[in-house]
Amino acid sequence: MKNVTFRQLRVFSEVARKLSFIRAAEALHLTPPAVTMQVKELEASVGMPLFDRQGRKVSLTTAGEYFLVYARRMLATLKDAEDAMAHLKRVETGVLNIGLVSTAKYFIPRLLARFKEEHPGVEVRLQVTGNREQLLALLHANEVDLAVMGRPPKELSTRAEPFAAHPLVFVCPPGHPLLALDNPSASALEAHPFIVREPGSGTRKAMEDFLREHGAAPRITMEMSSNETIKQAVMAGMGIGFLSLHTLGLELRSGLLEVVYVEGSPVMRTWNLVHRLSKLLSPAAEAFRYYIIEEAEGYLRAQDAPLLRRLDADPPR
Repeated sequence: MKNVTFRQLRVFSEVARKLSFIRAAEALHLTPPAVTMQVKELEASVGMPLFDRQGRKVSLTTAGEYFLVYARRMLATLKDAEDAMAHLKRVETGVLNIGLVSTAKYFIPRLLARFKEEHPGVEVRLQVTGNREQLLALLHANEVDLAVMGRPPKELSTRAEPFAAHPLVFVCPPGHPLLALDNPSASALEAHPFIVREPGSGTRKAMEDFLREHGAAPRITMEMSSNETIKQAVMAGMGIGFLSLHTLGLELRSGLLEVVYVEGSPVMRTWNLVHRLSKLLSPAAEAFRYYIIEEAEGYLRAQDAPLLRRLDADPPR
C-alpha cells in the first residue's frame, strides 16, 4: 500500500460516512466519476474491495470496516500536524470542525455567522448529531475539534467549559388540562402521555433525572429523535413534551405551545464546549473557543429573556 495517498483516504472516508458516491462527491466538491476513480485506485492498492455496490446501495465490506479505522487515524494525525504547524505560524486560517447535539443547532449557526465575520479566513465544517452518544463517537474518533453539548462526558479525557445556562421545560398544546392547575407537581404528569427524545439524548436524561428526583414515573407513549417532530406531535395533542427552551421560541411566541408550570421547573442545565485533552487546538479552534466563552452567554440571555420573563410574569394557571 505504498502508493496510497491522503486524497484517496479522504475520499474513502467520506464515501464511508455518506454511504453514497454521489453525496460524497457533493461534500468534497468533486464529480462522481472522480470519487469512483479514487476509490478504485485505493482498492487496487489495498488488494481487496472496500465497498459492496448493489445498484445505488453502497455498504462497507469487512475489509472496508477495518480499513476505515486506520484511514481515520491517519487523517486525524495529519489534521493534528496541520494544527501544530498553524500554531507555529499563529495564523487563524484553515478548517475548523465543530460537532454539536441537535438542540444546539437552534443557536450555534448564528454565533458561527458572527464569528466568521471576524475570522473570514476560517473554513467551518459543522456536524450536527442526533444525540449526545453520536457526538461522543465523533470526539472519540477525533473527527471534531470542538463539541457543543449539555452534559460533559465522563467516558473520555476531555476539557469541558460551561458557557451558558440551558433551561428545559415541559410543554403542552393550548387548552390542555394541565394548564388549569396551579404549579402542578411532577406526579400530576403521570396521568398524561409523554412524547420524549430517544435514549442517549441529553434532554431525555435531564427529564428522567428530574422526574426521578420528584418521585414521578412518566407514561412514555412515543420516542422521537427530532425536537421538531416532538413539537409537531405535542401541538397535535398527542401528549406532553420536555424540550430545551432554546428550541421553542417561535412556538411559544405564536401561542402554538404552552409551558406547563411544573413545580421545580424550568430544569436548569448548562451548555458546555468540549475538546479532548490530548488534542492540540489550532489557532482557529482557539479563536472560536474564546469567542463562544465570551459571547454566547450574553447572546443566549438576550434570546431567552422574553421567554423567561414570560415564565416569571405569567401567573400559574
